[in-house]
Amino acid sequence: MPEPIYIFGHKNPDPDAICAPIAYAAYKTAIGQTGYKPARCGNSNARIDMILDYFKTPLPDFIGDVTPRVQDIMATQLHTLAPESTCFRALELIDQYDIRALPVIDDNRVLKGLVSIFDLGGVFVPKPSNPRQLRHVRTSVSAITAALKAKPQHLVDPDTVQDCYVRIGSTSLDTFGKISAQESTPEPQTIVIVGDRHNIQEKALEMGARLIIITGGREPETGILELAKQSNKTSIITSPFDTSATAWIVRAAEFVEPVMKTAIFTCSPDDKLSVAKRKVAQSFAATIPVVDDHGKLVGLFTRGDLSKPVQRKIVLIDHNELSQAVDGACEVQITEVIDHHRLGNPPTGHPILFRNEPVGSSCTIVAEMFRQAGRTPDASIAGLMMSGLVTDTLNLRSPTTTARDADILAWLEPIAKITGDVLSKKIFSSGSVILSMTPDQIVRADCKAYELGDKHYAIAQVEELGLCNFWPKIESLSQALKDYCSSDHLYFAALLVTDINTQNSVLLVEGHEDFIGAIQYPKVSREGTHYPNLFDMPGVVSRKKQLTPYLTGVLESLEG
Repeated sequence: MPEPIYIFGHKNPDPDAICAPIAYAAYKTAIGQTGYKPARCGNSNARIDMILDYFKTPLPDFIGDVTPRVQDIMATQLHTLAPESTCFRALELIDQYDIRALPVIDDNRVLKGLVSIFDLGGVFVPKPSNPRQLRHVRTSVSAITAALKAKPQHLVDPDTVQDCYVRIGSTSLDTFGKISAQESTPEPQTIVIVGDRHNIQEKALEMGARLIIITGGREPETGILELAKQSNKTSIITSPFDTSATAWIVRAAEFVEPVMKTAIFTCSPDDKLSVAKRKVAQSFAATIPVVDDHGKLVGLFTRGDLSKPVQRKIVLIDHNELSQAVDGACEVQITEVIDHHRLGNPPTGHPILFRNEPVGSSCTIVAEMFRQAGRTPDASIAGLMMSGLVTDTLNLRSPTTTARDADILAWLEPIAKITGDVLSKKIFSSGSVILSMTPDQIVRADCKAYELGDKHYAIAQVEELGLCNFWPKIESLSQALKDYCSSDHLYFAALLVTDINTQNSVLLVEGHEDFIGAIQYPKVSREGTHYPNLFDMPGVVSRKKQLTPYLTGVLESLEG
C-alpha cells in the first residue's frame, strides 16, 4: 500500500494551519483524488482543541520529521542464511533471486556475517599451489546429502562436522588402492565418489572411508549395504547427478561460516539517507545490512538503492517557507503549496501546483476550491474552514481581510449552521493562551521563523480578550524570548500580544540592542514601570500584513 501524501500546516500551528489541511484532504476526496491525509508538525493548543471538539473532528496525527531514512528504502523481505548453511545453498539463492550477497543470521536474527559471490569464489577456486586443497571440504554428511538432494542409504553420525577430502573412484582397483596407501589422508576423512563399480565401493568400505557417494541415481547392491551396516563406519548416499557434478556440489557443501565476512558495514533503520550516502561513499560496501539496536537484521539495501528518487510526497498549506515547514521537507517531493503569505518558496525539481492568494486565510482558498469545483463540504468541514478564517482575520476585522473572505464566510455559515460572530466568540473565549501555557510554550506556539541574509529571527503572536493576563507575565515572557534567541541563534525574537476587544497590540522584543533601539513605536510605561523592550502598537493586529513587513524593514535599514 503506497504511503499517504501528507498535508502539513506550518510549525507552531494556529487554527488555520490545522483546519486548512483537514479541509484540503476532504476537498481532495470530494473531487476523487484519494491518498491524501492531514498531518501536523507542531502541538495543538486550547483554541484548536476547542474548534476540533466543537466540530467533532480528530486532531491530525503528529509527524515531526519527514526526512527520508534508511527504513524508507531498505528491503524487508529478505533471503538469509544460517552459519551452518552450505555454500551451495548460498549459490542457489544468489542465482534464483539475482542478488549480490546474503546476510548470515543466528536463530535470534542477530547478524553474524555477509556472504557474496566473491566470497564464495575462494571456495571453488582455491590456490593452485596447494592441489590438496582442491579436494578439501569441511562439512557433514547431512550437509552433503542436502546439497545433493541425495537419497540416504546408510548413515553414520551424519551431523558430525569434520575436515574431509574428496576422491573420485575412477581408476582400476589396483591403482585406487595404491593411491590410498600413498596419500597421507586418514581414511575416516575420505569421501569417495563412485559410479556402479562394486569393487571400488567394497574397497572404500574396507578402507573405512567417511562417506561413499554413488552417482547417477544408482542403488547400491545389497551386499555393499550389508558390509556398511556391519562395519558401521561408512555412510552411503545416492546422488542423482553424474560424477563431475556430484564432485562440484560436494565441494560446495562447505559451511558459509568460515567463508563469510564478519567485519560488516551496517546502518540503522533510523539513519538519515543523506548520512547513509556519505558513509557508504567512504566504504567499499555494495550491499548494506540494516540492524536494530540489538544487532538484529531488519533490512537490506544496495548502493543502487541510494540513487533512486525518494517516493515520499507532501503538500504545504498555510506556509511556503522551508524554515516554517516540517523538518525534512527539503529532502522529499513537495507536490503542492496552498498559501496566503509572502513568498519564500522552496525550490522544486519539477513543476508543482503553487496557489498563493492575497486573502485573509488559507481556509478561504480551500473553501473557494470547494465552491469552484461545485462541491459542498459537510457541516463539520465547513465549520473548520470558518474557524480558520475567523481566527486569521479576527472575524473580518484584521487589515488582512478581503472581500473574498467575507464572501466565503457568508457561503459557509448556512452550511455549518453557525454564524461567524457566534463562532468567533466561542473560539476567542475558549481560554487564554497566556494562562494555559508556559512562557516557553507561548513564545513558540504560534511562531514563524524568518531569515534575511545571514540573520534569523522569529515572530510569535497570541490573541487575548484584554491584556489583564499578560501584564503579570512580562518578565517571564521576556526571559523566554531571551532563551529562544540563545537556543536558536536568533538576531531577535518578538511576541505580538493582540487585544481582540480593542484591536490594538503590544510587542515584546528581545535580541540585539541596535535592532530594538531602531523600533520607532512608543515604549510602554504602566503604573510607574518603564518597559524598554515593550512597544505600544495601536491598530496593529496582523503579523503577516503589518508587523512582519515593518520589522523586516527595520532590519533592512540596519543592513543598509
